[in-house]
Amino acid sequence: MERGYKLKDRPEYKSKPQPITFKKTDTVAKAVKTMSDKNYGSVVIVDNKDKVIGICTERDILKKLVNQKLSADKTKLEKIMTPNPRVGKEDDEVLSWLRTMSNDRFRRLPVVDNQGKIKAIFTQGDFVSYTWPDLLYQATQMTKASITKHFNATSIIIMIMLYSVAMIFAIRFI
Repeated sequence: MERGYKLKDRPEYKSKPQPITFKKTDTVAKAVKTMSDKNYGSVVIVDNKDKVIGICTERDILKKLVNQKLSADKTKLEKIMTPNPRVGKEDDEVLSWLRTMSNDRFRRLPVVDNQGKIKAIFTQGDFVSYTWPDLLYQATQMTKASITKHFNATSIIIMIMLYSVAMIFAIRFI
């Protein structure tokens, strides 16, 4: 993989829709309505200067609102949001965040510009396509090395595809 590849260099960066933002005093019901209408998995919570102070995901809503039997109409986002989420900067390296998200087990990365304004949300799924070229290169090298004659290029590519499907399934349903 190419070193120095920045978040803002990803093709998804410019094509991603603008993240939805709310204030911490907005109700969960308001956020859920917007998330549902737009088919978004999260909203970003910002302060009065539009700096990221939290993120509210479908998981937050399920675990902290539904599971606790709280009212979406009465509960403020600040009660269920994940405060102080990690935030990437446009000029940060993709590989660094890919490792961090994988190692620390979080799936959404708010990305901000130099002024700290939210520009995009990257998900683990956005990074899957970044890893494909490297995985295919490794598969080719493994085939050339012929560790065993039972694995040819086709079977390795099939394994990589199955792995990718499993990752996508895990990201969406876990």
